[in-house]
Amino acid sequence: MLKIIRATARDVPVIAPLFDAYRVFYKQESDIETAHNFLKSRLSNEQSIVLMAFWAGEAVGFTQLYTTYSSVSLQPFYILNDLYVKPESRGKGIGESLLTEAKKVCKSSQFKGLALETAVDNPAQVLYEKLGWRKDAGYFHYFWTNTDLDL
Repeated sequence: MLKIIRATARDVPVIAPLFDAYRVFYKQESDIETAHNFLKSRLSNEQSIVLMAFWAGEAVGFTQLYTTYSSVSLQPFYILNDLYVKPESRGKGIGESLLTEAKKVCKSSQFKGLALETAVDNPAQVLYEKLGWRKDAGYFHYFWTNTDLDL
């Protein structure tokens, strides 16, 4: 019943509505055209990997991975930037399957690992920890926004 595929640029029309819903979940304005163009650019330029989940033939979820590098370990790793399952499809193991498939992609690429960040109140933390992800309490996360022009 569940099928997970690696998306290509041809799949953008199918994944864009899910990507837009994901962004809306994080309090962004709906903009299906921009979501479509963003995904098309990432996939056409091989700048990310998108894994799509289908339940009974319907696209119900996705995760997106970006490559980055560790200067300390001298190894590449993936950032699992996005994970989304349609609300009506949750509780069926789809998120877990997407995370498991992301681990397989990482292993087959021989990358160091997968990193992700999430909101402190995100209930998915239980799933991440169940699947062997460890919360990093040894580092703080900082972010500078380009609109904070202090130069």
